[in-house]
Amino acid sequence: MNWPRELKIKPGYPLKDKTTFKIGGRAQFFCEPGDRRELNLLVKAAKGGKFPLFVLGAGSNLLVSDKGVKGLVIKLSSACFKKITIEDEFVRVGSAVTLAGLTKSAKERSLCGLEFLVGIPGTVGGALAMNAGCWGKSFGDFVKEVEIMDQNGKIKCLKRSQIDFGYRKSSLTKYIILSCLLKLKKGERAGIEKNTAGFMAFRRQTQDLAYPNAGCIFRNPDVPAGKLIELCGFKGRNTGDAFVSQKHANFILNKGRASSKDVLKLMQLIKKRVKSKFKLNLQPEIKIWK
Repeated sequence: MNWPRELKIKPGYPLKDKTTFKIGGRAQFFCEPGDRRELNLLVKAAKGGKFPLFVLGAGSNLLVSDKGVKGLVIKLSSACFKKITIEDEFVRVGSAVTLAGLTKSAKERSLCGLEFLVGIPGTVGGALAMNAGCWGKSFGDFVKEVEIMDQNGKIKCLKRSQIDFGYRKSSLTKYIILSCLLKLKKGERAGIEKNTAGFMAFRRQTQDLAYPNAGCIFRNPDVPAGKLIELCGFKGRNTGDAFVSQKHANFILNKGRASSKDVLKLMQLIKKRVKSKFKLNLQPEIKIWK
């Protein structure tokens, strides 16, 4: 494949340390475009070469195969994709901005609503793609419009009415997300800080953050998946170095050198047992790159 010379394409790039799970093989090709023009060139080159295209954010909701990924992995990490502009109650934010950075900026301007995102180690792009949320709140609730690049390299602006947000999913996954416009509300700085601290304390109390993980592994059916897994006796169970958390049964922890094979095997055992005991089919919340 003859990639454009100006692009810094890295063949055989290791992805393990680009994910919060610390699991996975190598990308066939990897690139961090410096701006939208370079991203456009990458998209067109990948399409012309018939290479599958993968977009990597913070890698916080992802399990990468031990065998790696065939295709081009793009990571939006340059300053071009990390801009935040705030005007009154409207926030324009780039897809590579971390959720920590977004919540901090909102708090500094006394804008409330996003406190529930505190402690989630993701990016705005990932939060949009999967409609990230917890405790009855979702990122999509605050979206007014999203700027995307399609598979032909064309940039479009999608209004909220053109986007489908569901439980841990959205119609944005077929695009490369560039930025979004959020509508927040003015609040009291002290109240926002109190809410933020409360959400963070609850997250530390209920979730196991001591080992590499990818957050909740399964989507919740009518009852929390973690409760179902716990009732099936899986807390502390393991396959290799992949362990079900003792604190939150919907978390699988990498306690050493866990492989994607270990995680997938443990997931399959959990699904089979929950299906047998409760007649429910658990669906993965994490993305799985094979």
